[in-house]
Amino acid sequence: MGAGTTPGPRRRLATRLQRLFRRAHARARRRRKTTTGRLASLLVVAIAALMATIGALSVRGGDPRAGNRDLAGQVQARSNENKALAAKVAAQREELDKLSKTSGDPALNAQLEQVSARAGASPVQGPAVKVVLDDAPLDVKPEGVDEDLLIVHQQDIQMVVNLFWGAGAEAMTVQGQRVISTTGIKCVGNSVVLHGIPYAPPYEIVAIGDTARLLTAIQASSEVAIYKQYAEAYRLGWALEQVPHVTMPGFQGEAALKYAKPPS
Repeated sequence: MGAGTTPGPRRRLATRLQRLFRRAHARARRRRKTTTGRLASLLVVAIAALMATIGALSVRGGDPRAGNRDLAGQVQARSNENKALAAKVAAQREELDKLSKTSGDPALNAQLEQVSARAGASPVQGPAVKVVLDDAPLDVKPEGVDEDLLIVHQQDIQMVVNLFWGAGAEAMTVQGQRVISTTGIKCVGNSVVLHGIPYAPPYEIVAIGDTARLLTAIQASSEVAIYKQYAEAYRLGWALEQVPHVTMPGFQGEAALKYAKPPS
């Protein structure tokens, strides 16, 4: 009887020891995982903080006007490349226009020319008003003033463009590019992008139309008055000029509209 009952307690003791060992092993694994997870989390946070710091230094820590100057060469190279492509498109469009006018129908040709003029696809000429905007010089660094206030932004260009359209402008260019109803002006980094071409300042906006109305719209604008206050205080570039005669090219970009689509 004694020999038969001995293995029971031993088994129970062995089983208990195994359970205790498994629990201890599991706790150790959890502690290692927790420690590793914490270290990984700290590492991720540190990397994110480093990237944010680098981004802040590159965007805010340095003078954005200096960035404009440093990137001028790259902007010019990309601008020249895109202009060459736009010129190729314009040549093909001109050839297409010539082929379309061989129909021999004067009424149809006249209608085509009228639609082309309204769409901004045809070159135009006439008296104009020109506005030039520019960043403040690099030596202008007033204490306590955000450096973003010392550069020209897309909304400043859009302000002038909208005032010209509102005053009945018949045609317009920004940086020599024809502006149409679908034109978007966007800030990307330290440059302004128009029809896919980046430009560095100064920014030149020219509008053909009734020059008296165009000048009045600019001079009477409260938004322009605020901009001119900054221009006077911080030497931002501002110039307004009446031009007796200018010739503007037809629009050379893509006129098709693009729409956002929901993910399928």
